[in-house]
Amino acid sequence: MPSSTLPAAAGRGPVGGRWLQLLIGVVCMSMIANLQYGWTLFVEPMNEKHQWGRAAIQVAFTIFVLFETWLVPIEGWFVDKFGPRIVVMLGGILCAASWWLNSMADSLTMLYVSAAIGGTGAGAVYGTCVGAALKWFPDRRGLAAGITAAGFGAGSALTIVPIAAMIKSQGYEHTFLFFGLLQGAVVFVLALLLQSPKEGQLPKVEVAVNQSRRSYGPGEMVKTPVFWIMYLMFVLVAGGGLMATAQLGSIAKDFKIADVPVSILGLTMPALTFALSIDRVLNGVTRPFFGWVSDNIGRENTMFIAFSLEAVGVLALAHFGANPVAFVILTGLVFFAWGEIYSLFPATCGDTFGSKFATTNAGLLYTAKGTASLVVPMASVAVASLGNWDLVFLITAAVNAIAALMAIFVLKPLRARFVSQARAIETVEGRAPEIAR
Repeated sequence: MPSSTLPAAAGRGPVGGRWLQLLIGVVCMSMIANLQYGWTLFVEPMNEKHQWGRAAIQVAFTIFVLFETWLVPIEGWFVDKFGPRIVVMLGGILCAASWWLNSMADSLTMLYVSAAIGGTGAGAVYGTCVGAALKWFPDRRGLAAGITAAGFGAGSALTIVPIAAMIKSQGYEHTFLFFGLLQGAVVFVLALLLQSPKEGQLPKVEVAVNQSRRSYGPGEMVKTPVFWIMYLMFVLVAGGGLMATAQLGSIAKDFKIADVPVSILGLTMPALTFALSIDRVLNGVTRPFFGWVSDNIGRENTMFIAFSLEAVGVLALAHFGANPVAFVILTGLVFFAWGEIYSLFPATCGDTFGSKFATTNAGLLYTAKGTASLVVPMASVAVASLGNWDLVFLITAAVNAIAALMAIFVLKPLRARFVSQARAIETVEGRAPEIAR
């Protein structure tokens, strides 16, 4: 009887099943992606109008990322208590309000307040959608989380060209308003369809051999050295990628190639627009790709490959980026080697600390992105002082190389010992009843 009823129970659920829930998450992530990845298009127009300075404007980007990351654990608690629908709806409203405020911001204070609002909204959507993917796909968590994160990484690719065109034709203010309201409305409407899985709606899966059955709570996790090693590595790699995300428009302008036409594979676009379009796609593709690779060759080995590739890409961009074609290709390489951190680190966190508190634990690790965002304004200050990007590129390449070596020589042995100890505890706890008898 149980074997005949389980499939039917597992089949009941929301309209479209769990794959539609995953698709909704991907679309919602795509709608909030421009708040981070489209930002670079607005920096120069805002600076030209208000003369606030790049460094001052980029403080808004840092504020956005801080609020987008550091509040995720709290927003995750609200999702668990009230469900995903209301949290994502509120996130859509806040994202729309943020760009609406940007459209009429006439002071840095207003710009910073808007960034905090937008970061809170984007974090609510991001954390909820990734958490939903983990809940709906216990049998394919790596794939589902990678696909969802890809929505955020590549989601802005389709809108980069129209946003850039609208800024030139109608001004950045109108562009902020139009796309802010559009993106927020899509998130709000789709949120109405979101549901959390109920008992009987999910397939039962066996715990993989390399996953611990012992789950560590957030309080336990933050007391372990392995967590802080991962946190440090996350900060090192995320810092360079966020700098490129926020400053790519300024880099292209300083290289004097932003508006130079580039033709690749029959497509012709200005170098900056072309680079942004390709970067967003590759930044999305890399997440499920490297997640799949890490399932086959190990998390740390994959980190070593990706972070080393990032270091090489950044150095190549520093030397050859003044060539428009090279700029497009090399920025694509940089983003391809960077975006995978949003699948590798959550997966590693889950492998190490168990699945029961995976959403909260991954959210705490995700705050490393907020910590890394603090370097973005510092890059602008360094360029203003030195007159070029050489030092910024050199430091970015160096920290990626350090993180690559840490993955192999520090994290890998440390995590192996930690997991081994956890398994030993599991064995003792599992045998405790027999010992008692």
